[in-house]
This record gives sequence, C-alpha cells and structure tokens, in this order.
Amino acid sequence: MLVGFFSFGYTDLLIRFPELSEITGGVANMGLIRAMSLLAPVMAIAGGAMARSANMPAGVLLLASAVGMYVTFGFGVFTMFPITMCALAGALALAARQPDPH
Repeated sequence: MLVGFFSFGYTDLLIRFPELSEITGGVANMGLIRAMSLLAPVMAIAGGAMARSANMPAGVLLLASAVGMYVTFGFGVFTMFPITMCALAGALALAARQPDPH
C-alpha cells in the first residue's frame, strides 16, 4: 500500500507541477502507475480476505496483484516484500484442495 500511496502521490505532483518532470525525469506510463497503485493493493486485500472461503478466486486475485505490482513497479527494495508475499499467498490458496470449513 505504501508503494501505491507514494506512486499515486508522485504522479499527482507531476500533473500539478509539470516542470517537476524536467528535473526528475517523469514517468513512462502514468495511467498504468495510477491504476495499479489503487488496484494491486485492493486485489491483494480482497484475495487475502476471501482465501479461507473461496480459495480459487482468492488465489487468482493474489497472483494478479503480484504480477501487476511486478509489471508496474518492478522488483526492488520497496516492492520485493509485497510481491513475494502476494505470490506466495496466491500459490498457497490455489494449492489448497478445498476451502476451509467454517
């Protein structure tokens, strides 16, 4: 979520102050960064919340979140933990034979 907050905030600064992109270099695909800054954490939270009751859709959401973060932000110091944890949770949710009984 922190990567999403800072990425969305940075793109918002670039929209408000276009001269800032001359100093910092700007971003290549602002639309993708803004969309995934919101969607990737939401998919991860939703997948984690429903992993016990609906493991297959939860695993798909978690893996989609991990792929989206990797494609958008790359694999670095601030993204390695969320990408790895979402990918692991998604793989474990898909590997579960059936949802947990309540």
